[in-house]
Amino acid sequence: QTQRLKIMEYYEKKEKQIEQQKKIQMSNLMNQARLKVLRARDDLITDLLNEAKQRLGKVVKDTTRYQVLLDGLVLQGLYQLLEPRMIVRCRKQDFPLVKAAVQKAIPMYKIATRKDVDVQIDQEVYLPEEIAGGVEIYNGDR
Repeated sequence: QTQRLKIMEYYEKKEKQIEQQKKIQMSNLMNQARLKVLRARDDLITDLLNEAKQRLGKVVKDTTRYQVLLDGLVLQGLYQLLEPRMIVRCRKQDFPLVKAAVQKAIPMYKIATRKDVDVQIDQEVYLPEEIAGGVEIYNGDR
């Protein structure tokens, strides 16, 4: 009788171990699947970012398209800050384009907001040459 109980306990223990191993295997498989999905998502995001950089590089090389983009970015930045004094920062090579964009944006801003604005382009600190382009706009207190 005790021998039979020991055998039954042994097999119950083995059954629990097998069940535990199954749970661990399932958990590992689920984690591997999650990691695979995350890797695929990361690869897709990396590809999208690279494509966006390439496309932005093409826009920057086309002066007409880049000027239109800068016009929109400057005006949008002015609207977002709504400050009486603002400083625009750009890459050194973009200075003439940004200057033109600021000159176009100020009258449009004044008409839309009915507020005067003083916009200066920072000629002491430029954005790094290696970035694709664009502008940074700060309030004039900086």
